Amino acid sequence: MQRKIAYVEDDDTTREQYCQVLREAGFDVTAYSNKADAIAAFQKELPELALLDVSHEGERDAGYQICSELRRISNEVPIIFLTSNDGEIDVISGLRLGADDYVTKSASMQYIVIRIEALFRRLDALRSAYDDKNTIKPAVSHSNDIELDDTYSTVFWKGSKIDLPLTHFWILQELCIHPGKVRSHRDLMKASNIVVEANTITAHVKTIRDAFTRVDSGFHCIKTERGRGYRWVP
Repeated sequence: MQRKIAYVEDDDTTREQYCQVLREAGFDVTAYSNKADAIAAFQKELPELALLDVSHEGERDAGYQICSELRRISNEVPIIFLTSNDGEIDVISGLRLGADDYVTKSASMQYIVIRIEALFRRLDALRSAYDDKNTIKPAVSHSNDIELDDTYSTVFWKGSKIDLPLTHFWILQELCIHPGKVRSHRDLMKASNIVVEANTITAHVKTIRDAFTRVDSGFHCIKTERGRGYRWVP
C-alpha cells in the first residue's frame, strides 16, 4: 500500500515537480498550497509523513506554524522541512518545533526520497514491535530518574512525561544505552537513521535538552564533549 505524504508548498511549479518525483517513487501525495488548507486537512486526518516548506504566500514562518500545530496533534507523524531557507537559525527553529529532518532544496531528488524512506523504515520498525504479540518489550530504565519505553517511544523523567518526536527519541535512546560513553555525531545520525550536517545534530540535542529543562530546570545529564560528541551522565 502506498504511503501517504502531505506536501505543503506555495510555489505551483515547485509543488508539481516534487509531487511528480514522489509519486514516481511510489508515494501517495496530497499537496497543499497554503497553511490554512494544510492545517484544516491535518485536523481531520493525519498524513503518514508531512513535507513542509517554511515560507508560504508572504508568511515567512507559515511552515513553522504548520509544524507546531501538527506536533500538537501528534508526536508520531514524521515531519521533514524541504525549503530554500538554509540559515542555521532556520534549521534550529524547525528542529526545536519538533521536525525530524531539515533538507534544503539544493539536495537531489534521490536524497530527499531516501530521507523519507529512512523515516518510514524506523516508524515501521517501531509499529512492528508494538504489534508483535509474541514479543514483550518492557520499559527500559537507565537510571533512577529516566525511563524509556522502546515500544511506545515514550520518555519519563522523574515521573514527568517528556514529549519528543521520533528522531529525538532515537537520539536520546542512543545516549542512554551507552551511559558515560561519548557518542559522536555519526553515532547519533546512525541511531536515528538520518544523514545531516553536524550542526543539525547539535540542534537536535539542544532541543532534547530544552524538553527536559522545561520539566526540570536542574537537568544536566547530556554533556557536550567538544569535537567528539555527547554523552549521557546519569
